[in-house]
Amino acid sequence: MNLYEGLKIAWRGLIANKIRSALTMLGIIIGVGSVVAMISIGAGANQSVTGRIQGLGSNLLTVIAGSSGSSGGVHQAAGTAASLTLDDAKAIEKNMPTLIKNVSPEYNSQSQVVYLNQNINTQINGVTEKYQAVHNFKAKYGSYISEADVNAQSRVAVLGQEVVNNLFAGRDPIGKTIKIKNIPFRVIGVMEYKGGSGFRNPDDVIFIPLTTAQKRVFGGNNLRSISIEVSQKNLMATASAQITNLLLNRHKITDPNAADFQIFNQADLLSTLNQVTRTLTLLLGGIAGISLLVGGIGIMNIMLVSVTERTREIGLRKAVGAKRRDILTQFLIEAIVLSLIGGGLGLVLGITGSRIIASIAGWPTVVSLNSIWLAFFFSAGIGIVFGVFPARRASMLSPIDALRYE
Repeated sequence: MNLYEGLKIAWRGLIANKIRSALTMLGIIIGVGSVVAMISIGAGANQSVTGRIQGLGSNLLTVIAGSSGSSGGVHQAAGTAASLTLDDAKAIEKNMPTLIKNVSPEYNSQSQVVYLNQNINTQINGVTEKYQAVHNFKAKYGSYISEADVNAQSRVAVLGQEVVNNLFAGRDPIGKTIKIKNIPFRVIGVMEYKGGSGFRNPDDVIFIPLTTAQKRVFGGNNLRSISIEVSQKNLMATASAQITNLLLNRHKITDPNAADFQIFNQADLLSTLNQVTRTLTLLLGGIAGISLLVGGIGIMNIMLVSVTERTREIGLRKAVGAKRRDILTQFLIEAIVLSLIGGGLGLVLGITGSRIIASIAGWPTVVSLNSIWLAFFFSAGIGIVFGVFPARRASMLSPIDALRYE
């Protein structure tokens, strides 16, 4: 019996028992659909995390001030100590001209912001003109903080899109006056939409000149962080090491373990987060894969029932010359066809389901070619693995015993 004849016989057998065939495929459909959906969501999450981190800037190193110790038994967060200054930022830029492309000293804090009868609590970023270049985050219209604004401690502000929506209901805020800690600021620009939600939404922010934030709004000369754009990606580790040594010397610290600052490497952070999302994707895929095992057991059970029901047919086929190999091939093809049809429908279900979840929950999904091939080979593999035993049992039946079977 050739493959074409085997397929024809298998198809007739499946059509003759439509409901049973559909119920048998259901386990495979759900299993493949679950695996494809989970892998697609995981891949989308990985892509989203990568895009968010890369969107913060390219070749980025971030120096964060240490914690200010504990207050009332509560350990304070990193960035709260007055261990970084504007002079530190200038020293980094001056001493490493070949390694460093741009340096952005920053001070940020939460504050109440008022416009007429509207008020919100948002993040205030004290920055210089270098912030745009380092973080790849530019003004959409109006103007941005200039060097003159920083030198003059000007009371000007550039708003993120979320702030515009909350304070001005999306209307043009240029030229309007807002109050930050009861200090009036004139709005000179609006940032482009960055995208994000939850903690530290990049669009829920107001930018003011660094010196204004330090002297007029929050008081003090310290920085919360220094963002550094390294000239080349392969120089990130070298730049990090040299910045560490420079700041240790400036702060007169001999023990690196006692450093009053921390340096975060964008590449290391990206690698760590990618590993986490890959692990979660494999975990979700593995859990969903259990349903594939259940579907395979369902195929084996149904095929065993089919062998029992068709015992006389098997005996008759053997009596007219069918070989053991022919019977084995016939039932194995039936199991594989069931699996492949179920796998194809499961693939459609998985892609559709992942997109529905993405639209409802706002999660990105990426359906890769790898997940499609995985679904195909899993389906075929399940048909072979769980179809072998019933097919072998059918092929081992004695023609005489099979013809006598009632």
